[in-house]
Amino acid sequence: MTLWFDDLVVGRSWSSPSRTITEADVGAFAGLTGDRFPLHTSEEFAKGTPFGTRIAHGLLGLSFAHGLMWARTGELDQSVIAFLGISDWRFTAPIHFGDTLHVDYAVTARRPSSSHSDRGTVEFEVHVVNQHGTVVQHGLKSMLISKEHAA
Repeated sequence: MTLWFDDLVVGRSWSSPSRTITEADVGAFAGLTGDRFPLHTSEEFAKGTPFGTRIAHGLLGLSFAHGLMWARTGELDQSVIAFLGISDWRFTAPIHFGDTLHVDYAVTARRPSSSHSDRGTVEFEVHVVNQHGTVVQHGLKSMLISKEHAA
């Protein structure tokens, strides 16, 4: 079911499906981005850090959060125009290899476009949560969404 701008009312909330972060995910992310920082890629190096072991890249967690929010449900496939940005994003706990993450998110603000009557901006408060209930990342994401009559 497609969700349109008018469906996304303040207070509406969701919990995403979950996904386990693997060593292969971290290796692929390092390869794609060129970010081979040893905290993520070298167990020997990571043993000497406060974490005591390798952890996933923070941006890997953010990327998976975005995918878990909508890509696995398809609810915005027809209505999203653009991902506008993130704000106040915080990395509050490490993501360990083997952690299973899900995303709790809710509409916190919305405003119709003043220049295009067929769309509006929707802001989501996002919490990335691990299998222990720890919020590992959180912040706000803004998206430009079509109104249904525009489809």
